[in-house]
Amino acid sequence: MKIKNWIIALTAGSLLASCAGDLGNYDYHALKEPVITGIEADLSVLTHTRLSLHPDLGSEAFPDSDYTFEWRALSLSDNTTMTVLGQTRDLEYDVELFPGSYLLLFRVIERATGIFWQAEYNLQVSESTSEGWMVLCAEGPEKRARLDMVSKVTGETYLDVLSENGMPELRNPYRIQWSRFADSESPYYLLTGDGATRLGRSGFEWKEEYRLQYEMGNSDIPAPEAVTDVTAAKMMVYGSKVYYAECLVGVGLFGPVSGVSFRTAPVIGCNISTQNIVVPAAMFYDLDNRRFMAYAPNLRSNDVGGYEALHEMNDLITLLGEMDNGGKVTGTAFERFPQGKEFVWMENTKYDPNNTSAGIIYTVLRDGEEYTLYGTQLGELWSAVSLGGPAFAVGRAAWADLSACPQIGQASQFAFSSLRSMMYYAVGGSVYAVDLSQTPVQTTRQFSLPDEEIVCMKFNIYRQSENLNRSYDLVVGSVKGDEGTLRVYEGFESDGDFRNVTPEVYPGLGRIVDVTYREMLK
Repeated sequence: MKIKNWIIALTAGSLLASCAGDLGNYDYHALKEPVITGIEADLSVLTHTRLSLHPDLGSEAFPDSDYTFEWRALSLSDNTTMTVLGQTRDLEYDVELFPGSYLLLFRVIERATGIFWQAEYNLQVSESTSEGWMVLCAEGPEKRARLDMVSKVTGETYLDVLSENGMPELRNPYRIQWSRFADSESPYYLLTGDGATRLGRSGFEWKEEYRLQYEMGNSDIPAPEAVTDVTAAKMMVYGSKVYYAECLVGVGLFGPVSGVSFRTAPVIGCNISTQNIVVPAAMFYDLDNRRFMAYAPNLRSNDVGGYEALHEMNDLITLLGEMDNGGKVTGTAFERFPQGKEFVWMENTKYDPNNTSAGIIYTVLRDGEEYTLYGTQLGELWSAVSLGGPAFAVGRAAWADLSACPQIGQASQFAFSSLRSMMYYAVGGSVYAVDLSQTPVQTTRQFSLPDEEIVCMKFNIYRQSENLNRSYDLVVGSVKGDEGTLRVYEGFESDGDFRNVTPEVYPGLGRIVDVTYREMLK
């Protein structure tokens, strides 16, 4: 707790003038100062519950006839929103604040002089679903999108939390995710085959204007499988279009990327390790022509050279060599980006072996019975600018022949670590680990879940500093019949070897499609 004493100040001129006419006729009285105790420095409360606080002001009397009192809450999400909670000595407040972090201020004000004393406390407002695992499920033969929640706040599991939010029924769910560049009051995307919508930060409320179609700069109504946050922008794929939304100064509108007339894999590859890039590039895979493509809209700037924004990856590298201010290409893991191979998987990670602020983007491709992995790093395309970002434009960081990995052709899920050069894949109910740092790669069986099928496997990327080590935990969603089970395997202390790790287990869920951790919004 912090206590601030506020004193009315006189100007120097007024003080001197009063001293010149000072006749010594004063009635002095001691200023009573409250010693505010009895309240903990850190407070936590759930929405729609009663917050009761009874401060102790010390041994002196502070009657209501001589003093007034005020309780206020300052939202730390914007440092401007102030809410008056009460104007009595004791606080009895039914919490209607939005979930988040607040500075709680308690003032004791002397009526005669206006002098006040203030105590400050940290207040965390939560709801039962403010933090925990969001588990997206497909219910019944029609695969209705259903959201279950494993709450860290209460320790309880809540089923079908969207059933009373007024949202129309959606089918064929793909993903539930948070976005840095979504509206702050509705930062979660629910993506389904029937369309996409945002969900509100408080209780996952839903409004008609949350539909993705209202974020489009044209008349398109896409149903993407993922929305990817890239540097100061969002991107997504649907059908034969790739969409881009500039978010440098606000939540931008999506528009189709010019020049894309081919089908594209649903995942966008990008650098998720830094925002300090002036001319970034994103990467995606052309399914029709079977090639890597790069998109860098800031290449159009005359300051850079006025180049086209869309390039095949090998053509981009050639262009970088010709640009006056072009970024360099580094890494010798492979010589050229391949063409003609079938897409299997792409995933962004924060694994950055050379501390270059550029996480590796892993892509698995197939050519008949041959499976090959390519690891790419994307940085600053304009080498004249650094700003603490990557010192290179493109890094060819990893390559591996995966063909000898047991049952790799039957793998249904892949996951790539941000801690080590490791790949994990699931076959049925078994998980295998592949050490990509070895040549040839070394594969070990991690664990098996008898009579269960693994349908979701990932490393959840956390944002808040207190959770960063948890980004190395392996998250596994499995189903047996229509019941889903979520397991979380600790990854930092185990160094990514999950063979002897006892997981956290959360049973009784729906048929799992995707899992994302909802962090407490500040």
